[in-house]
Amino acid sequence: MVKNKSYIKILVGITIFAIIFHLLILIRLIPYEITWGGRLKTVEEMYVFEGVSILINSFYVFILLQKGDFISLFLSKKTITFILWIFFAVFTLNTVGNLLARTTFEKLFAILTLVNAFLIWRINTTKK
Repeated sequence: MVKNKSYIKILVGITIFAIIFHLLILIRLIPYEITWGGRLKTVEEMYVFEGVSILINSFYVFILLQKGDFISLFLSKKTITFILWIFFAVFTLNTVGNLLARTTFEKLFAILTLVNAFLIWRINTTKK
């Protein structure tokens, strides 16, 4: 379980970095044109996509903290594991999407999404 806690701490750190990144886009310190595969056309689209992204990332941190026993369980362990498998699938697909992105900047994020997918796989397949 100690390895899993380390993996979870790494994932929480990466995700907090991602949330900060999305907040910087929201306040327009980072141009939204270099994100989302270069497909966003308006500021309004950016607000929707970034808002949803921050909510999903916050939920992901909430799930990770439960999985690592850093906070009390609100969901069953089976439900948390199932949700993490969904995130595994999303990060795996997102890795492919980032590799196909229009901007080099976003292509670099494939590394983070691949690390997320790998660590979730390790967390969910490691026996106690």
